[in-house]
Amino acid sequence: MLEEFFKLKEKNTDVRTEIMAGLTTFMTMAYILFVNPNILSATGMPFGAVMTATAISAGVTTILMGLVTNYPFALASGMGLNAMFAFVVAPVAGWQAALGVVLIEGIIFILLSIFGIIDYIDAAIPGSLKRAVSAGIGLFIAFIGLQNAGIIVDDAATLVALGNLAEPQTLLAVIGLVVTAILMALRVRGAILLGILITTVISFFMGVTPFPTSLSDIFGAPESLAPIAFQFDLPGALSLGFMTIFSFLFVDVFDTVGTLVGTAARAGFLDKEGRLPRIRQSMLVDAIGTVMGALLGTSTVTTYVESTAGVSEGGRSGLTAVVVGVLFLASLFLAPLAGLVPSGATAPALIIVGMLMMGAVTGIDFEDFTEAFPAFVTILFMPLAYSIANGIAAGFLTYPLVKLAAGRGQEVHWFTYVLALVSLLHFAL
Repeated sequence: MLEEFFKLKEKNTDVRTEIMAGLTTFMTMAYILFVNPNILSATGMPFGAVMTATAISAGVTTILMGLVTNYPFALASGMGLNAMFAFVVAPVAGWQAALGVVLIEGIIFILLSIFGIIDYIDAAIPGSLKRAVSAGIGLFIAFIGLQNAGIIVDDAATLVALGNLAEPQTLLAVIGLVVTAILMALRVRGAILLGILITTVISFFMGVTPFPTSLSDIFGAPESLAPIAFQFDLPGALSLGFMTIFSFLFVDVFDTVGTLVGTAARAGFLDKEGRLPRIRQSMLVDAIGTVMGALLGTSTVTTYVESTAGVSEGGRSGLTAVVVGVLFLASLFLAPLAGLVPSGATAPALIIVGMLMMGAVTGIDFEDFTEAFPAFVTILFMPLAYSIANGIAAGFLTYPLVKLAAGRGQEVHWFTYVLALVSLLHFAL
């Protein structure tokens, strides 16, 4: 039945290969079960409830992706967007308003997917700015990771400075960063997750975290969603303005497009024109995941680039995604274990993921000033202004400006001029 439904023979795969591919993908992205609650709990959201929302939204949407598209793509709360949720929006308007932003953005995403408008928007946004946004978010979340670890601290004279590396939590984070970097260098599957678990074990011996004394400290029933489910604040979200909602939508849409196309290319799914068949259905499932996440009480759910790990193991069908989704749902019963993971163990994951996202700069043409400068401004503004929205706005404002100055205004899509005007109003207001 599985072979027939997922067309395994047609895709030159089998049930065993798909199961192993699903396990591999899950191992590479399961770190989000620990990292996402850690980030979102900084807003005052209950850690356990966020973990439950993270696991359920990831599990259900990944299974849906497998059943609807028959692709081996997995989804979960996105890195970068969760940082924007917790450290940019929530401090200003509260986590309920941040959930409202995610909900609105997700609904818009669904409409764009249904009516195929995403194709037109994709054509309008310069490739250099798309890559710059990815790199800028990478630098931003790496900076947050360094702050959470205590490696970088506030300083009245220089704004930031090196922290006290002898502090137990900071020292633990440094050790975790070294351990995770070694695992990544050795190309160990699930290196980030293993790094978190190993660092957590080390924290027991350093006295940072108490030793678990029974199985109930590791396994247990999931926390209730009641404190965070359906707690979105739509008026609060709308009060934040268009640019905040657009920033979430922009990152969500183009991160998804990039991940889908990149993973599909690795799996050999692209057609002769380099397009992904059923991309509209894939984008729609991703958008539904975003709305579901907001309703349950977590940040934007998006397709994960770690899906390539399962593809590399031979995963070629939606069965791989279904396996990943089932494993996420099973992980609900590891809630007590997640509570044992200290911030010193999750901070290295932020730094490493930030580094991986920075790789997008290699696709920017730094020999062309009119492409390089707006990209550089975008990347620079995000961590230094502590705002992804401001970084995106700065990029959209400077891109047509330098193109016009160089006499190359005809290279700029008309919609980019509209976004430049919106960005100008964003800064002015």
